[in-house]
Amino acid sequence: MDAINIFELSKEFISIKSIYQLVLQPFQKPKPSLAINNISLQVKQGEIFALIGQNGAGKTTLIKILSCLILPTKGKIDVMGCNILKDGEKIKASIGLVGSDERSFYWRLTLRQNLYFFAALYNLSGEKAKRKIKELSCLLEINNYLDKRFQECSSGIKQRLSIARSLLSDPGILFMDEPFKSLDLPSVKNLKNFIKKILVEEQHKTIFFISHNFNEVEDFADRIAIMHKGEIRACGTLNDLRNNISLPLVSLEDIYNLVVNTKGS
Repeated sequence: MDAINIFELSKEFISIKSIYQLVLQPFQKPKPSLAINNISLQVKQGEIFALIGQNGAGKTTLIKILSCLILPTKGKIDVMGCNILKDGEKIKASIGLVGSDERSFYWRLTLRQNLYFFAALYNLSGEKAKRKIKELSCLLEINNYLDKRFQECSSGIKQRLSIARSLLSDPGILFMDEPFKSLDLPSVKNLKNFIKKILVEEQHKTIFFISHNFNEVEDFADRIAIMHKGEIRACGTLNDLRNNISLPLVSLEDIYNLVVNTKGS
């Protein structure tokens, strides 16, 4: 069974009129902006799936739709066998979301206090929350930092905390928006190893992450989709993408540039 099944998905946004437009063009309807344009995509259960593209490609919009944070304009989406329009609450309970935005935590609270707060939002009882926090903090190697204030921690520890928070509800799918942003190379290597060895190989979770950094994707993702201006231009393993352009040894960045420029920018 596919963990995620997307069929002919589109998303439009209506731009807000400026004061100038309201005064001079009060009856003219604003033109919608097409953020996602008729994409179809399948993500297999238990794989690491990467969506790459430059800023403004539509990657974050797609993750927000899959996480039930915003609604699609049209199309059909199933997540863990549930329809995104009919079973939104059920889907939210089965997924985790990791971002690079530190503002979602309470800076003056300790890591432990932050985790207890979010555990309460997941309706975890005191003892269950305690066990879960202990388990995750050991897995992510932040147990020695639990009583340190969030604002005093390094970027690597903060990102590990973000992953720990997303795993409190034991989700089947983890959506990760630029999970390695602002991290040094050793931290990136350690997190990649944790995601691949623990989350995927041992716990059989599905990882869907987005990035505009080609180097961090090449040796990590099972399959890769290239997104440009709201469209999926190519999808497959790194070898599949290389074979499609008949250049077996080129880098992912070269593949991206060839795909985008060949099909029009």
